[in-house]
Amino acid sequence: MAAEIRLFPCLSDNYGYLVHDPASKATASIDAPEAAPILEALEREGWTLTDILVTHHHHDHVGGIAELRQKTKCRVVAPHDKSGKIPDVDLRVRQGDVVKVGSLLARVLETPGHTLDHISYVFDDEKALFAADTLFSIGCGRVFEGNYPMMWDSLLKLRVLPDDFRLYCGHEYTAANVKFALTVEPDNAALKARADEVARLRAAGKPTIPTLLGEEKKANVFLRADEPSVAAALRLKGASPAEVFGELRERKNKS
Repeated sequence: MAAEIRLFPCLSDNYGYLVHDPASKATASIDAPEAAPILEALEREGWTLTDILVTHHHHDHVGGIAELRQKTKCRVVAPHDKSGKIPDVDLRVRQGDVVKVGSLLARVLETPGHTLDHISYVFDDEKALFAADTLFSIGCGRVFEGNYPMMWDSLLKLRVLPDDFRLYCGHEYTAANVKFALTVEPDNAALKARADEVARLRAAGKPTIPTLLGEEKKANVFLRADEPSVAAALRLKGASPAEVFGELRERKNKS
C-alpha cells in the first residue's frame, strides 16, 4: 500500500506534513512548526502520530515538539548535533542512516548550510524528498550557519535525485522566489511556465508545493549555478559554481 502524504499550513508561511503508512498505521510528522495544526490534521485523518522527523533546530520547525510528544508519546528523530537546541530527542541520525516509519523507509542526507545540523529525508519508494529549508521551489534557504560552498554541495546532493521525485519544502516562498529568479533568467522557458502556474495557484489560494524535482532542475536558478549562462548573467564568467551560487544568494538576500 502506498504511503499517504498530507500537507497543511502552519504558523505564517510554514508547511506541516504527515506521512502515513497504511500497512502499519504509523504516521510521521516532518518537523513540528506548531502542535495545533498537526493535531487537527491527525484527527481529521484518524491517524495516530508515531514519529516526528526533525530537519533542523530553528524554532519554526521544532516549536510543537514538546506538546506533541506529551500528548502522543511519539518518537523524536533529529540530526546528530547534540547542542541541545532540539528538545526531547529519542534518536539521532546522520548521513546514510535509514529511519523506519512503520514499513516506510526514510534515508537521511546531511544538507548543511542553512544551519550546520540540517538534514533532509528521502523516501525513495514514495519518490518524496522533504528538504525543509535547504531547497525551496525556485529557491533555497538563507545561509545562516554554514557557507556558500557548503550550501552548494548540499544542493548538489539533492539535485542528483531522480526527476520524478516530488519536493516538499518548509515554506510557501515560491512567488517571491519566482520574482527574483526572473531577474536572472528572464528568458528561461521553464521558469516562465512555472511563474504562470504559481500565479494561478496562489490566486486560487492553493499551495505551490509539492513540485517535481525535474522541473526544479530546469527552473530553479539556485540549482543552475554551474550553468555558464547563469554565470554570464551575473557577469561572473569563469567563476566557480560555488562563487556563482554565493552571488545569487547575496542578491536574493537583498531583493
